[in-house]
Amino acid sequence: MDYDYLVVGAGLFGAVFSHEVKKQGKSCLVIDKRESVAGNIYTEEKAGIRVHRYGAHIFHTSDRRVWEYVQQFAEFNHYINSPVAVYRDELYNLPFNMNTFSKMWGIRTPAQAKEKIRSQIESLHIEEPRNLEEQALSLVGTDVYEKLIKGYTEKQWGRDCKDLPAFIIKRLPLRFVYDNNYFTDPYQGIPKGGYTQIVEKLLQGIPVELGISYKEFVARNEAAGSPDHFAKVLYTGMIDEYFDYCLGELQYRSLRFEEEYLEGCDNYQGNAVVNYTEREVPYTRIIEHKHFEFGNQPDTIITREYPAEWKRGDEPYYPVNDERNNALYLRYRELADKEKNVLFGGRLGQYRYYDMDKVIAAALDMAETEKDN
Repeated sequence: MDYDYLVVGAGLFGAVFSHEVKKQGKSCLVIDKRESVAGNIYTEEKAGIRVHRYGAHIFHTSDRRVWEYVQQFAEFNHYINSPVAVYRDELYNLPFNMNTFSKMWGIRTPAQAKEKIRSQIESLHIEEPRNLEEQALSLVGTDVYEKLIKGYTEKQWGRDCKDLPAFIIKRLPLRFVYDNNYFTDPYQGIPKGGYTQIVEKLLQGIPVELGISYKEFVARNEAAGSPDHFAKVLYTGMIDEYFDYCLGELQYRSLRFEEEYLEGCDNYQGNAVVNYTEREVPYTRIIEHKHFEFGNQPDTIITREYPAEWKRGDEPYYPVNDERNNALYLRYRELADKEKNVLFGGRLGQYRYYDMDKVIAAALDMAETEKDN
């Protein structure tokens, strides 16, 4: 077969790109090393509950173009992300807002909250933050940092906040209103029926081969007597892996998920997302999946998320965008620019954290640039 594109990765970026170039009259073959499409937004039904297998995904955007685009493939509910945080025997609303401050300090007005934070920051006398801890303290003061940032951040990164660079936290939003909506985007929700259906619809009519890596596919194709031919490749895997780590490994953070089915429990924690901010608690959060779609099933399913160091063979979830890794990525980017007829996309191919709406926008833009190529 002759194809215009080999698309490596059946996640959101690869699926949107494939869908769009197919509309242009071009042909694609999509491959993925997993046995399922949809990448990390894959949802599967268990006991009538749609489970976010690779972590919670809440769709939110301020981009009307993206919102209208995704509406073609699913109807969204009115879910609003309003997580709560547990610190020892205390429970706080997130994001940091007047409900948080009222519970923490027994105050009632924005002026009182601002004064409390201002006085804590001033007492620390931090002029030039030397690390993440000092940066966070200089933004929110002692109480919010110690109870809601320090332990959670150290679990996420696997190291002490004093050993993390200050630039990781550029700002910490403090909202002096009684509003627990985590996002400020006008368009928010969860697709009724989960995310997998969206990718399945995007890939409708496009051949997809699962359970095979790019290198395995290339080796098999080269060994075939009459191999498939591709004018271009879209690669959405790890850019350093594509180049056999020739310049060294980029760093990632990984996650481990511990799923538990609770028979006879119709409501375990009363919220879809509960963060655990003490470092001594090994998981960062517990997800109760049924609450994403306002489920009333007699049982429930929860998932505990454990951050982990990434090593080869593990699933990379978050790029570690510090100075060293960003510089190394730019060197890989130089190699990528020299690759003929190979495009790199997505969070791993472009080594950056992408929200879902940004993934869709970037894939649409890339497909548009390919229109006349």
